Amino acid sequence: MNTDIFTGCIPALMTPCTPDRRPDYDALVSKGQELIAAGMSAVVYCGSMGDWPLLTDDERMEGVARLTAAGIPVIVGTGAVNTRMAVAHATHAAKVGAHGLMVIPRVLSRGSSPAAQRNHFAAILSAAPDLPAVIYNSPYYGFATRADLFFALRAEHPNLIGFKEFGGADDLRYAAEHITSKDDKVTLMIGVDTTVYHGYVNCGATGAITGIGNVLPREVLHLVALSKKAAAGDPDARVKAQELEGALAILSSFDEGPDLVLYYKHLMALTGDDAYRTHFNETDALSDAQRNYAENQFHLFRTWYDTWSKQGGVVSECA
Repeated sequence: MNTDIFTGCIPALMTPCTPDRRPDYDALVSKGQELIAAGMSAVVYCGSMGDWPLLTDDERMEGVARLTAAGIPVIVGTGAVNTRMAVAHATHAAKVGAHGLMVIPRVLSRGSSPAAQRNHFAAILSAAPDLPAVIYNSPYYGFATRADLFFALRAEHPNLIGFKEFGGADDLRYAAEHITSKDDKVTLMIGVDTTVYHGYVNCGATGAITGIGNVLPREVLHLVALSKKAAAGDPDARVKAQELEGALAILSSFDEGPDLVLYYKHLMALTGDDAYRTHFNETDALSDAQRNYAENQFHLFRTWYDTWSKQGGVVSECA
């Protein structure tokens, strides 16, 4: 079992749409290949960014199968209302050659029950025992996995090798302080774009799952490289990583809200990715004000980065 899949920088792929609002698998594969060629280490498919609640189970599995068939390293999200379907997605991921699982809590039905969540997680991990997996912790799923549950599961399921934290800076610190620092074989994945520096430098993260990295892969990889160098003690890298993260702050903050897919699809369309102009629901759209704000922030950042990235020293070393 190769646990290295949960290192590096990993974009959470969105699902592009055809004009009739069905998944565009050719565009999905093309985007995965493009991001891997840009330097990303793998992709996540059918986490929150992939619009998994809006897809049928067959559509989700088709996307996973297409990505793996193209040779793209894929981590599969297991989100489902019932455990049976989460298990089906884990089983399918293993069958078609996915590289890992992002184990999402049970939602809606008994979602706040620790006993129900333990059984849910255990069933998924048992369904694909040869796939390395991380627990996906997010306030959007209404359940916070704490250290006692994590290590109880890990004692029974050695394929549970890490934790992906989407709850923000405080939750990321909790994961580092109480989970991943207990065992150096447990990996911590940064799950929200606003905490990349904090995750690497203060929490010992080994990888980052990114939303804005779909739009700005070069720039996000640059931030990750600077943050990793800062985590190793380089004082100049600490300064420059914080400068870059600060400049990205507004674009990264879209990752924290309910319209994250709408924002990032719009920015991708703005840069010429026409397959991301359409959403599965016709009424899912940014307001005119949101769209204008996103565009202004995007142009502001790119203008700043074009100058900032040309300086020497650690900035050029990590580019």
